[in-house]
Amino acid sequence: MLEVGSLAPDLELPDQDGQLVNIRDLRGRQNVVIFFYPKDNTLVCTLEVCAFRDAHPELVGLDAVVLGISGDGASSHQSFRTKWHLPYRLLTDAEGTARRRYAVHRSFGLFNGRVTYVVDKEGIVRSATSDPLRANHHVREVLRALNAQKVL
Repeated sequence: MLEVGSLAPDLELPDQDGQLVNIRDLRGRQNVVIFFYPKDNTLVCTLEVCAFRDAHPELVGLDAVVLGISGDGASSHQSFRTKWHLPYRLLTDAEGTARRRYAVHRSFGLFNGRVTYVVDKEGIVRSATSDPLRANHHVREVLRALNAQKVL
């Protein structure tokens, strides 16, 4: 994983609608929550995206934008987002470029890893969480990190 305190790598990926998203464009404006998950429409991934959905109002209140990333294509992301009423964008990393840049390795050697980063407004990684099976843990860690930033 990326080290806390390091500069987050630039990232440009298409969302569920084919619109390019670049985290560089958010620097100086918003904190960014980037969560990498293995696959749309799987049990733990669905629990995770719904946990971020349920916490979304609080995350927005902490001046954060949420971006979910998996290797699934735009059409899969569109249906997944619609089915679960997700208020944030899902990005497609079909080639695994973002996973490599963000040091998100395979879990148990079998499937894409589950890693979440909090990147502050200056582009610095403030939190990094890797937990392949406890989906709610990621959201709790993000809220803890963002609330700690608010105190500074």
